[in-house]
Amino acid sequence: MATGRVLVQRGIYEQFIDKLTTKARSLRVGDPVRTDVQIGSLINEHQRDNALRIIEAARQAGATVQAGGHYEGLFLSPTVLSNVTSDNPAFCEEIFGPVAVVTPFATGEDAITLANDTEYGLSMAVISSNLGRELKLGERLHTGLLHINDQTVNDEVVNPFGGVGASGNGTSIGGPANWEAFTHWQWLTIKSEAPAYPI
Repeated sequence: MATGRVLVQRGIYEQFIDKLTTKARSLRVGDPVRTDVQIGSLINEHQRDNALRIIEAARQAGATVQAGGHYEGLFLSPTVLSNVTSDNPAFCEEIFGPVAVVTPFATGEDAITLANDTEYGLSMAVISSNLGRELKLGERLHTGLLHINDQTVNDEVVNPFGGVGASGNGTSIGGPANWEAFTHWQWLTIKSEAPAYPI
């Protein structure tokens, strides 16, 4: 459930990119057993090469590599891609690596269109100081889990878990399973302010 796309309002986009790039460059890559390491390795060479392929395709399609984009063994440096448009390979493909794909938006309508422009819908988050606006935006997002002022990597076995679209977890129809087949559960996290996480 790592965030695959980061949509940022255009008015704060440059400031956000600067801060995210600084943070990415400060993260240490290596053996995650060590306490001074924040980013471990990718699972295998195939996954590393796929992430590198998408990064390069994104760059060729107009994205800017603000940080990272290189590797040593199976360790891919934390990468920030800016100026990513909705037709860019990094926007359209799941990377499964330490790559932040950052896309600007102008209005809430633009953000909804960009967020829903995917066949997947497992987990999304809306972060803002306007709770009412967040809830209105959240109602229109096609996602199984929705987080308000929190990050997308929340998971607890006691809560309903499942996505929509290609992220759906499937069901069977018939008998007592009927109500599950025609009911959509959604996780909603609401915090008055976005917390400062250590990474």
